[in-house]
Amino acid sequence: MTITSTGLTKAAGVAAAAAGAIFIVVQINHPPMVAASVETTEWVVRSTAKAVMAALALAGITGMYLHTRRRVGWPAWLSLVGYLLFAAGYLAMFATEVIAATVLPTVVGSQPGYVNDVLVSAAGGTPAGDIGGMQTVLNLAGVGYLVGGLTFGIALFRTGILARWAAILLAVGTLGTAALAVLPEGFNRPLAVPVGIALIGLGVSLWRSLDRSPAPTAPVAPVREPAVP
Repeated sequence: MTITSTGLTKAAGVAAAAAGAIFIVVQINHPPMVAASVETTEWVVRSTAKAVMAALALAGITGMYLHTRRRVGWPAWLSLVGYLLFAAGYLAMFATEVIAATVLPTVVGSQPGYVNDVLVSAAGGTPAGDIGGMQTVLNLAGVGYLVGGLTFGIALFRTGILARWAAILLAVGTLGTAALAVLPEGFNRPLAVPVGIALIGLGVSLWRSLDRSPAPTAPVAPVREPAVP
């Protein structure tokens, strides 16, 4: 099996679209962010799905960056900075969801207060106690997701290679999460849907952009002039 850049780029498009679909599905009827929810099988399944989503999204945005990096225009660093921040956000998100699926359910019985504080911080609130390094990871996930998504969305819009409506939706959708600091928890799930739609749109656009690319032309053999007697 031969691995080509075209095949990898198409795989990145599929990964981004799948990540967006998972991101939307896991928001439906999401259980409340309380310690009692952590003890359920549903919590483990949803957290595992979110970890898979973060890994797929990371693969997807990597493909988008590599496919569009030469067309970002001025300033040239915008795409790279946006990608690095967004990637860091998804890496931190992957870590937190792995912890949510594998660690929190095992300690919720003995340390429900700690688990509740982690959940409060993850929802954008202020925990009552010290949650240690988890606070740093959650902060990195939040800043990377918000600032990285905004910057990367602007960079993708500037290139004009992928669907611009999806790039705008990505930028606006990730920026909109900042409003969760002042909005009730009920807004947490609906505000995630636009980003999911944006990832689907960008993933499909990444796949289709390869089909629209002009096929390379074969080199033309030089024509030999007949020798003059």
